[in-house]
Amino acid sequence: MRAVIYARYSSDNQSEASIEDQLEVYRRYIERQGWTLIRTYEDRALSGASDKRPAYQQLLAEAERDKFDVVVSEALDRLGRRLSDVARLHDHLEFRGVKLHAVNIGQVTTLHVGLLGTMAQLYLSDLKEKTRRGQLGRVLAGKIPGGKAYGYTLVEGQRGERQVNDAEATVVQRIFRDFAAGKSPRAIAKALDAEGIAGPDDRSFQAPQAPRN
Repeated sequence: MRAVIYARYSSDNQSEASIEDQLEVYRRYIERQGWTLIRTYEDRALSGASDKRPAYQQLLAEAERDKFDVVVSEALDRLGRRLSDVARLHDHLEFRGVKLHAVNIGQVTTLHVGLLGTMAQLYLSDLKEKTRRGQLGRVLAGKIPGGKAYGYTLVEGQRGERQVNDAEATVVQRIFRDFAAGKSPRAIAKALDAEGIAGPDDRSFQAPQAPRN
């Protein structure tokens, strides 16, 4: 049978090596079954909370074109955290005559989808609540719960602590002044681009020096 692999990792505590480890396990599983591996689908650093993942969507599309006979993954939670998404995938593949296998349980049945899919969804709900609880605790402690914000610098060794980046702060203050003066966001962005002041996502960004008094 023609087999394909679907691999995914999402946690900040995981790394590129996580995908490679998964792939090795899948290859051995496929070899034991006597199947032929024809390709892999990999979503790196993407959450299973949504099915809007490039490789996952490509897998669905190519299943429609009868490109393979069996899909192999590590476990159902690699395919998706939401019960509805896992059930939809199972139905989609079953309709096309494509088998779904998870290394930890073998061929996936409707019973597996119901039981394991429910557990995956409960895990996701629990993770959201724990994340919110942790963020609330940081806020109450006077710390910032999110990631790095433009205009601030991370304080090394002090989780949740930020300090004002004077150079970037001048840009932030200018944006507020321009907006208050009636300039549109588009016009403000265009002016900043024209001066070579890149956005916060540009790693090459060099903020102008703060003016000295």
